[in-house]
Amino acid sequence: MRVVLAMSGGVDSSASALLLKEQGHEVIGLFMRSGMTAAAEACRLDDNPLPIIAAKAHKQGCCSASDASDARRVADLLDIPFYALNFQEGFGRIQDYFADEYLAGRTPNPCVKCNIWLKFGKLWDFAQQVDADCIASGHYARLTSVPGESRPGLFRGRDPAKDQSYVLFGIDPELTDRILFPVGDFEKPYIRELAARAGMQVAQKPDSQEICFIPDNDYSAFIERFRGPQETAGELVDTSGAVLGRHDGYQNFTIGQRKGLGVAFGEPRFVVRIEPETRRVVIGTREELGRRTLEADQLNWLIPSPPEEIRATAQIRYQHTPAACVAERIGEDQLRVTFDEPQFGVAPGQAVVLYDGDRVLGGGWIR
Repeated sequence: MRVVLAMSGGVDSSASALLLKEQGHEVIGLFMRSGMTAAAEACRLDDNPLPIIAAKAHKQGCCSASDASDARRVADLLDIPFYALNFQEGFGRIQDYFADEYLAGRTPNPCVKCNIWLKFGKLWDFAQQVDADCIASGHYARLTSVPGESRPGLFRGRDPAKDQSYVLFGIDPELTDRILFPVGDFEKPYIRELAARAGMQVAQKPDSQEICFIPDNDYSAFIERFRGPQETAGELVDTSGAVLGRHDGYQNFTIGQRKGLGVAFGEPRFVVRIEPETRRVVIGTREELGRRTLEADQLNWLIPSPPEEIRATAQIRYQHTPAACVAERIGEDQLRVTFDEPQFGVAPGQAVVLYDGDRVLGGGWIR
């Protein structure tokens, strides 16, 4: 098949290119530029004009000029076509979402949105332009056929330490038979070994840890640059409303945060609530942080005919240990999740993803 592969310049997508080629596919590598570039020129593929973006000198997280150069070197090594396209509009949408969520007192997840809007949205649009059969990425997840179902189901990757199925819950269910995850059946050490044997310089490249448009991890500074100065400073209070101190901006906090509260306590305290209307950040004990229920909307189901109520496990953030629960639909696009045991760090703005064993059932955004 002709496959368009999202290449980030990391070892996982690089090894994916090798695996796809070894399987006999015609691979086209695509690097997604954030649009923060100095110049652009045009190239053509199958008579379609496609912008190739010139490299920029400074680091931009996983979308930097050095990452683009790494991806291009891998493509040259494997002798596959390579294109770096400007997705400035799409990245701008993600930046808007990120800033707006924090200013609304919510905790955004830009990586999930990037997967929905860009990696499995715009990537598929590009694939159709070049008459590709499938798109692929270096995510650690699996798409596996399910008896009695017309499309494959999404499952956790074989490597539990690297599983990325949580951030993929939002992919279009209509596309699951058009997506490939070449590294999903392997563990990370093997993927690094595979890349090293192939002579790839990225074999030992560290995994990207930062948000691509905030490489210094200074969220507050980004929001000020992106949205201008904001009146977000206010009071730190306990759950009874007693004032404990002041903070410089509620966008610097997230639910479940323990460190960096700016006030010393005799025992552990956590952010249990953020109130953007009053600009208050509410601090409480671990018991006060616990939640037995949550509600979510903007649902995306990856199973046919989802039931009104289902027994499942739920994951409320990327590093969260899945917890047993009952999920019930409470509206056309709403879900209530009730956990067997209280969960800590339920943050509005994050995704809740439901599993049946290793299979992703679907998910939504915590309200």
